[in-house]
Amino acid sequence: MSFLTNIFRGEVQPAQVFPYPEALDAEQKEYIAAFVDPVTKFFEEVNDPVKNDANAAIDEKTTEALWELGAFSLQVPPEYGGLGLNNTQYSRMCDIIGGQDLGLGIFIGAHQSIGFKGILLYGTKEQKEKYLPKVSTGKTYAAFALTEPSSGSDAGSIRCRAVKSADGKHYVLNGSKIWISNGGIADIMTVFAQTEIEDPKTGQKKDKVTAFIVERGFGGVSSGPPENKMGIKCSNTAEVYFEDVPIPMENVLGGEGNGFKVAMNILNNGRFGMSGTLAGTMAHCIRKAAEHATTRVQFGQKIEHFGNVQEKLARMAMHQYVSQSMGYMISGNMDAGHKDYHLEAAISKVFSSEAAWYVCDEAIQILAGNGFMKASGLEKFLRDIRIYRIFEGANDILRLFVALTGIQYAGSHLKELQRAFKNPTANLGLIFKEGSRRAVRSIGYGGTDLSSFVADPLKESATLCADSIDRFSKTIEALLIKHGKGIVDQQFLLIRLADSAIDIYAMSCVLSRATKAIRENQPSAEHELLMAKAWCVEANDRVRINIRRINSGVFLKNFDTMSAIAKNICARQGTVQSNPVGIV
Repeated sequence: MSFLTNIFRGEVQPAQVFPYPEALDAEQKEYIAAFVDPVTKFFEEVNDPVKNDANAAIDEKTTEALWELGAFSLQVPPEYGGLGLNNTQYSRMCDIIGGQDLGLGIFIGAHQSIGFKGILLYGTKEQKEKYLPKVSTGKTYAAFALTEPSSGSDAGSIRCRAVKSADGKHYVLNGSKIWISNGGIADIMTVFAQTEIEDPKTGQKKDKVTAFIVERGFGGVSSGPPENKMGIKCSNTAEVYFEDVPIPMENVLGGEGNGFKVAMNILNNGRFGMSGTLAGTMAHCIRKAAEHATTRVQFGQKIEHFGNVQEKLARMAMHQYVSQSMGYMISGNMDAGHKDYHLEAAISKVFSSEAAWYVCDEAIQILAGNGFMKASGLEKFLRDIRIYRIFEGANDILRLFVALTGIQYAGSHLKELQRAFKNPTANLGLIFKEGSRRAVRSIGYGGTDLSSFVADPLKESATLCADSIDRFSKTIEALLIKHGKGIVDQQFLLIRLADSAIDIYAMSCVLSRATKAIRENQPSAEHELLMAKAWCVEANDRVRINIRRINSGVFLKNFDTMSAIAKNICARQGTVQSNPVGIV
């Protein structure tokens, strides 16, 4: 059902994009609306982001207020003491927090978005009954312990090991984890370790990752000092050490040997929240920039009238609109029961984290010297934003994940066709369908048509999106035919495919959201129409450029040249050329 996965083979599966999801009914809207005022009041009267940043900690008064608000159990079912928010309601809370204090947001998010999320997703009835009340109302913090010195984005290379006791009643855990959010304060942790698993069919034994619920109270769990970070300073980040930690068998989470799947699904399930959070951050930055632009006078006029400032504000607004559209699109799909959203969630994380950096940086540029000063608050946001491109899946790795997962799906389609041609009589329907589609496209007809999904003023924009999908899918097929399995090693190409997929999904989301605004005659409909039109023009142009580079001999050769440059730099462990004046 994934819209994004299907465009890798040139097919449109519209269910998760068109129409834009209406995830909340009247009662659900009323429920989440009741939290907006108390949360806003908390940020106005209790939380002090400057103090949090300066002290690299959150004081007890603030944490107590957060527990009282229920901020640490937003999605926990009410029967376990939580607020029971669905994903869209959770996104709305993230949106508010993102515009206030990202460090505090990580403190809250590390606890529930990943810390105990595994218990929500995979916990047994007994595990949920034991642990969810503690993390909801029991003032017990949770953490997600995956990363190790030798294992970052490559989660399969972890070295933490858990060995089953002779009586089979518990595991003994040894190893360490680094950069664990809430690592110094958490009493309950979702920990991933290598375990020896025996194949029931063959009897062979091999190492597989298993997830565990680990309590600090088990003994043998200790933490290092808080890390001194660039941003999100009030969020506790520390190393965690495990020395002969006894873990009861009933604390295995998601089944023995299933830890990799558990870890990936926890991360996939939580990534959509970043779009909501960072959309809130971007909205704050845009407000700051607009306030300055409409009051600052230079050369006899307010700077809002200068074309370059107008262009900056327009691009900032579009980036925020796309991020927000993606986030609520995915949360709406999740709430509707869709399961195939992992590529979309990865894209939303990549896009929103880079968009937020861009928007905040441009806001600082508009404020100029004022933006560079701490008093504006923007420099803190810039420092805080930077981590979002790194944690919960580095953007570089997620781009490869998106490209390779989509290509694998497209490749299975080609294999299906190859098998069909080996027995054409039995597969005439498939062969005829594919042959007809290609024949029509070869003479300039056919292809993707999104016009029926959008409002009339957006049909030209939908044509640009459709054009991008067709160019993209043809390129995927050509690369698969050319490289086969070797495409895995063509990272210069894969990154450009991923960037094209990001632009296509972004176009689709804004077309869908703006269409909803137009058809419902929302007050912002004309403005959303302008943003959707402008975004599709530029996104389609970027897709064309990326596809051209993938197919251009000049650029392919230039990729090889850059590879050679990088090898020289690594061989010298730095720059290769000497200083221009010849002095060493």
